[in-house]
Amino acid sequence: MVIFSGSFSVHFPTPGWYLWPATGQGFGVREAVTVTILSESWGQHLDLALQQDEHWMVAAPLFDITAEPEEAIAKIHLPNFISLQGDEVVISWFQVAPFKDEGMVLEQPTPVETFYAVLESPGFSLMGILLWITNGTRLSVPITSTTLIYYHPHPEDIKFHVYLISSDAVLAKAIDEEEDRFHGAHLQTSPLVEPLNFGSRYIVSVCAHLEIAPKAIELSYRSPGEIQPFSKIYAGQMKEPIQLKITDKRLGSMVWETLVKPVDVQLGAASAPPAFSGAAFVKEHHRQLQARMGDLGGVLDDLKDNEVVTENEKELVEQAQIWQTTNKTLLRIVENRRDQALELLYRSLKERDPYLVTYLRQPSLSP
Repeated sequence: MVIFSGSFSVHFPTPGWYLWPATGQGFGVREAVTVTILSESWGQHLDLALQQDEHWMVAAPLFDITAEPEEAIAKIHLPNFISLQGDEVVISWFQVAPFKDEGMVLEQPTPVETFYAVLESPGFSLMGILLWITNGTRLSVPITSTTLIYYHPHPEDIKFHVYLISSDAVLAKAIDEEEDRFHGAHLQTSPLVEPLNFGSRYIVSVCAHLEIAPKAIELSYRSPGEIQPFSKIYAGQMKEPIQLKITDKRLGSMVWETLVKPVDVQLGAASAPPAFSGAAFVKEHHRQLQARMGDLGGVLDDLKDNEVVTENEKELVEQAQIWQTTNKTLLRIVENRRDQALELLYRSLKERDPYLVTYLRQPSLSP
């Protein structure tokens, strides 16, 4: 199982138009608003019959979107990875699929543009974009795609992981987090230029003397949090450059290539971030956390469940009359424990207030 929280929260302070790169969404805002987004899995919510029906195709990530207040949002741009180049795809095929109490309800977006569909005066629920394909075959549907390459050092056998995925910012982030757990360093490469076909198989090839498994990758969509397929390349000690190619299995045409040199691997290893310490984060940002932490109910429950605070200490924090005093009391209690307690506090904050943690981790905010 892939560990990926997929939770995002942001506050838009004034009216205007906002693009949220972390999710690929855009928001037209009438007044100050807080938006929370949870990445969800189509496989858990979409009826099995529709998943197996060749006429239906997932065209975008699935999000659970909430806003406070809801009326502050005038419109939403929902990202999709369907390419509108050429005439393979008809705009009327696009359907926004909100999941409501009565089940999934299909709505026509107004309008559909390159890379996104527009929802005006939106409701808020679990929602994504589906494609109704009149010819009943997904193989002719072009999608915008990207390749991701990760380098894994080893003194005797260097490895590369090669992913071929749809252009989905949340999915790329999930893969990046999963690779980071196993100390993979992301290598920057040239992007795919032309869209690829959904459901088609593509061959990953390298120098003849190197091992690769599997050689074929099917371009499909799996939601963030699900296990993503990749090709693994064994490069030995890598004393020479490696040329990587991806070709269309059916047509035999090359769709992407890149050259990885030994110096690229050295730079990738050098640029890989050091192991992150949640305890160090809490110590470094003590002042900001004391001023900015919000509702601590869930955090206190987490800390009590992990025996970081006692029931009496939990009540002591909850009894504080001013929220800044509440934060100060909690930080004082946890900081009197060992670093493991600070680590658990960081993990709870990252899960329950990811926007605050992401904000504070920006390099420009370091004291």
